[in-house]
Amino acid sequence: MIVSLSGKLIEAAIFRAVIECAGVGYEVNIPVSTAEKLPRIGENVRLFTLQTFREDGQTLYGFHSAEERDFFKLLVEKVSGIGPGIALKIFSRLSLPVLRGAIRNGDVALLSQCPGIGKKTAERLVVELRDKVAPGGNAAAPGKKNGAGTDVSAPAADAPASAQSDAVAALMSLGFKLADADKAVRAALSKAGADASVETLIRIALGN
Repeated sequence: MIVSLSGKLIEAAIFRAVIECAGVGYEVNIPVSTAEKLPRIGENVRLFTLQTFREDGQTLYGFHSAEERDFFKLLVEKVSGIGPGIALKIFSRLSLPVLRGAIRNGDVALLSQCPGIGKKTAERLVVELRDKVAPGGNAAAPGKKNGAGTDVSAPAADAPASAQSDAVAALMSLGFKLADADKAVRAALSKAGADASVETLIRIALGN
């Protein structure tokens, strides 16, 4: 099982990357959130991967972090009706902190905005994974929600994720679409760092 790849990036697109390791080029399917973090062609890169097998071949899915890879695997293995293709689209629409917040708070409306996810599948997502995203692995106590339906009362250990979710909600209140807001906040995080405050993320996302 290939769980990570480290080598030279020789091709890159929105949903695809090719990494050369020891003279062998590996094609990896990636979400938009990972594509945004790829280095320039010719530079070294490391992706955390999940290898899937079907009768007609093998496929590699790659992510910027092991945490994203593991949650992708959880989606595919635990939720009926969600295969790797749909899970990849979910990760391309929602960053992991926002996705977790939506599941934790039962925000079916937000989850239903992901391509390939209807109301029933979104409800299954919540039922199957809610206890997995709660602090300590237990069902979370109801928390205060913001405009995007994400939790704004997460425990201290989840502070960076909470800041990201709050920043996304703030941009949505200003008229941003969910996908655009999440993309802008991800870009702000890459500039300001994981410990950035909500105010800093919003300011950078708005170009101020």
